[in-house]
Amino acid sequence: MSSNHPPENSDEKTPLLGVDSMEKSDMNGLEHQEIPDSKKKKGMTKNKLLVVVCILMCELCERLTYYSCVANLVLYCTSKLELPTTTATTVSLIFSGTVFIIPVFGGYIADTIAGKYNTILGAGLIYLLGLFLLPASAVDYSKWFGQDDEGASYDMTVETRKNFFFSGLVFIALGTGGIKANVGPFGAQQVDDMGPEAVQSFFNWFYWFINAGALVAYSGVAYIQQNISFEIGFLIPLVSMFVALILFVVAKGQYVITQPGGSILQDSVGVCMATKCRGFDKARGPYSNDMVDGVIAVLRILPVFLLIIIYWAIYSQMQSSFFLQSERMNIYIGDAKMPAALLNIFNTIIILILIPIMDRIVYPFLAKINRSPSHLQRIGVGFILATLSVVVAGILEIYRKNNLASTGGVSQDLAGDTFNASTISFFAQVPEFALVGASEVFTSISGLEFAYSQAPDFMQGVCMGLFLMMSGLGNYVSEAILKIVRAATGSEPPDSWFPDEINEGKTEYLFFLLGILMFVDFVVFVFVAKCYKYRKTQAENYETAIVPEKQGLSDYQAPPGYDNAVYADENYSTKF
Repeated sequence: MSSNHPPENSDEKTPLLGVDSMEKSDMNGLEHQEIPDSKKKKGMTKNKLLVVVCILMCELCERLTYYSCVANLVLYCTSKLELPTTTATTVSLIFSGTVFIIPVFGGYIADTIAGKYNTILGAGLIYLLGLFLLPASAVDYSKWFGQDDEGASYDMTVETRKNFFFSGLVFIALGTGGIKANVGPFGAQQVDDMGPEAVQSFFNWFYWFINAGALVAYSGVAYIQQNISFEIGFLIPLVSMFVALILFVVAKGQYVITQPGGSILQDSVGVCMATKCRGFDKARGPYSNDMVDGVIAVLRILPVFLLIIIYWAIYSQMQSSFFLQSERMNIYIGDAKMPAALLNIFNTIIILILIPIMDRIVYPFLAKINRSPSHLQRIGVGFILATLSVVVAGILEIYRKNNLASTGGVSQDLAGDTFNASTISFFAQVPEFALVGASEVFTSISGLEFAYSQAPDFMQGVCMGLFLMMSGLGNYVSEAILKIVRAATGSEPPDSWFPDEINEGKTEYLFFLLGILMFVDFVVFVFVAKCYKYRKTQAENYETAIVPEKQGLSDYQAPPGYDNAVYADENYSTKF
């Protein structure tokens, strides 16, 4: 739970918010001061429930939209746009990476110019433009317009389809990127007055709804795209996004909406420049204490964020190397041909199962026995699970190719592309997808909560954008790893670790390499986590704002020459 910190921080001094409004001359009467109504925990009302449901359902529809676009992106590129497998993988990774880079700018716009609500709505409208271009790129226009007098089809060329498709991806990246940075913090903002447990619970269920949308996309929509048509398969996300925006606007009158401030990024850079490498106290004259402390808070969490990049590189394998492995395994159940992207639902299912268990059973139980894991401890657990996922994928790849060599494989058609597949069912991949899903429950959810709780209110949008940016960089790092591997091992079989046709290469070595990188990253992360000191949230500070008489003035011992009460008062009022 967000209110529980690691044991090593138990002796950290607790700043007292709002002490400036109290009688500074009467420290002995502090225990009688009441917490302002605006800071007290509040319960769930019908209006607040409506607001939360609208935001969660909006997120479900938006994620259904996004995952419907990426579920068969590699397959669409190879079968309809006639791109090589490695190029299609690059398109997928670069698009997904860009989608997670743009939230940095989306958070900046929300925090400084438009506010979270307006940014989400505007980004949604841009999103719709891209979603219109995707089905437009997939339509067979010869069915509508037939042929000209010379018998030539009126259907568009492959190059025109590429232009439509890639233009659509650009607008989708802009739209979803603007939403990503803000919808999570905007939803948490609605329950912030209910305390840190409510914020953690919101993020848990927020992630649950994300994966409910993904479940529909990877099962139903992916099936339609692969086995019926991409025209219909790309039309569904367009409709879903319309529904998402309607749900979001419905509760407008009930939202807690904060006004944007000034240029936070500009001020942050100014703070760093003002230090002149001599310490942040140099910046406390030109800039407010809140601004300087905010920059310090963000800089302190950057090492944690940077170490999550490799995790996202592992995560991105589901849409790249894992997907290529799926295409080359038996996708039939009896006579029914399943979509190769279907395996992603096992990533989703494990998340949908684990979130309620962790949120309602495991975390409350651990809290009762005072063993609540910190954000960073949970993130570390996810790192281990991610390491196991690529190791399992590498082992399966060895068995898959041995089976292919002994049986000759089977020929299977996916959206017009023919693959020589192993007779082993693609359900053998379930463990690798499930392990990634389980890792998300720990690393991704805890990372979202960590980003939200460790940033000052006025920098939450940018901080959340930075966290999402790590996912984008993870996709870029994954692409860089693939390029380096191809450069080192060549692109031609049998020695290449990532050839155009993985049946003829040594992709298992690529999986094991990723596992080694993830484990090394985990070891470094453990060291960083041990050194990190948590920032307390406002709700936690009010909950623990007990007078020095109750806690013992010795906990707040003044330096020589200072009166304890005066020192405690000044320390409380300026430290946070």
